[in-house]
Amino acid sequence: MATEAQTPVRTQVPSRLSMRLGLRGWVYAGRYPAERYLYILHRVCGLGLILYLPLHVWVTGRRLQGPEAWQQTMAILSRPVFVAGEILVLAAFVFHAINGFRLLFGHLGCALGRPGHPIYPYPVALHRQRRMVAVLMVLAGVVIAAGVWGLLTK
Repeated sequence: MATEAQTPVRTQVPSRLSMRLGLRGWVYAGRYPAERYLYILHRVCGLGLILYLPLHVWVTGRRLQGPEAWQQTMAILSRPVFVAGEILVLAAFVFHAINGFRLLFGHLGCALGRPGHPIYPYPVALHRQRRMVAVLMVLAGVVIAAGVWGLLTK
């Protein structure tokens, strides 16, 4: 019984540029469009919101310890550094939610147009989504500005 010659399995070797960049290579998009940066910012905002969750649960739990503990906690959280943190959490939440809708629309095929022929170099559908990206990011900016206005004028 003759055995067929097996071809060796090739593994993808990282390029010299990606090896030189290290962790910065995860963020550096190089020739990639702005949507890549929006996706990275989406991930960072998601991680920030996850890290904020235990602090939020702790602050809310202080309400159960009585009015004195709640007033003391609110006095601490009314300092400018915590107000700035609250604004960052608001901005992260709004951006993450609206950019999540952009990603959802992209996965569902909205604003992608008709599929092209699979001829290398493959056509990029991101250029067709630019208007949607611009509209959603302006909407995020307006909502963040309204939230910051509401936080600072209370």
